[in-house]
Amino acid sequence: MSIIRYALPALALAGSALAQNCAAPTTTVQNSGDASALGGCPTYSGDIVIATGTTDNLDFGDLGEVKGSFTANNVTQITTITAGSLQTITDTFLLESLTVLTTLNFPKLNSVGTMTWQTLPALQGLNFGDPGLEFGGDVQISDTQLSTLNGINFMSVNTLTISENRYLNDIDLQLRHINTSLFLAGNGPSLNVSLPNLENAYNLTFINVTGLSFPALQSTNGSIGIQGSSMQTLSAPNVTYINQSLSFSDNEKLQNVSMPQLIQIGGGFTLARNPEYLNMDGFPDLKTVRGAVDINGNFTNVTLPALSDVEGAFNLQSTADISSDCSTFQAISGQSAPIKGKFTCAGSQTRPGGAGTSPSGTSSSSSATGAASALDISSGAVYGLTGVLAAMMGLF
Repeated sequence: MSIIRYALPALALAGSALAQNCAAPTTTVQNSGDASALGGCPTYSGDIVIATGTTDNLDFGDLGEVKGSFTANNVTQITTITAGSLQTITDTFLLESLTVLTTLNFPKLNSVGTMTWQTLPALQGLNFGDPGLEFGGDVQISDTQLSTLNGINFMSVNTLTISENRYLNDIDLQLRHINTSLFLAGNGPSLNVSLPNLENAYNLTFINVTGLSFPALQSTNGSIGIQGSSMQTLSAPNVTYINQSLSFSDNEKLQNVSMPQLIQIGGGFTLARNPEYLNMDGFPDLKTVRGAVDINGNFTNVTLPALSDVEGAFNLQSTADISSDCSTFQAISGQSAPIKGKFTCAGSQTRPGGAGTSPSGTSSSSSATGAASALDISSGAVYGLTGVLAAMMGLF
């Protein structure tokens, strides 16, 4: 009798687990009852899909892990999703086109495989607990009303895209590593970005930001690009190596960039159309640029005292008189000199142009180097043979 006494409850529990369908290729949730049933599963093996016609607010109870995906796409009448015990989604966490969703309660969620949140125009806040979401692969957060990312504390990601979140004016992430790319664009008009622990990254792209800080960054395997932003300064005191390109363009308030330990840029180096950036002296140790150097704007001073190897073209054009700087750089240009590609330097330009444009005005010099002898053009001279060579050889 004692055996039966203990066996019956065990059998009952086993039957309950089977009734809850804790393993299936896909379970479709159509109402609150379906969600509650999954709440009895400590682990669900398979994909959970919230049906498009679902109108109930959903609570997944004690569901602790999803070995698969958690998906809601085009569910236009649901306002709240709660999973108070869920810690892990091993595959994709997809929320897309949930037009009235206002509340996400995932206070214990710590790890996702990939995460895509897109077109959640009513979502204003998160309940993701502390430490919150720390582990993820590819992550996209786009077109929401989020004003903060509190509870999203990724330590490392493959890709992270945060875009078109018009009320998001503060991003403070504890990321240490970005394996593929970080892309920020089109968020709040006063967006301040803080990445205090970021040490290594691949590609970093920042568009329309007001403030930016990554003081611990040491190197990138890809590029850094900052465009269309209203930040005034950028200090990157520990960056020593950028494997691909470094670019600052169309930043209307940018006045100073400081990268005092940067030694090498593996691709191109571009500073273009930053109208308030006048004194460029923040790259004292830069020795090598494997691609082209393209600097144009209103610069009154351009200093690269350690420059010893430019493998591509060199273009410097400014509205100001930079004849002294042009003389300095021209002295190190030539076939066997540090600047090996086509050399262009021009001051007093009405419209200073980028690489490949022809300067005009009262203070300009240009030379084409390579197989042919270097030929200099001073102000007002016609193209002649040098122009033909330039057209044939293009930018090195």
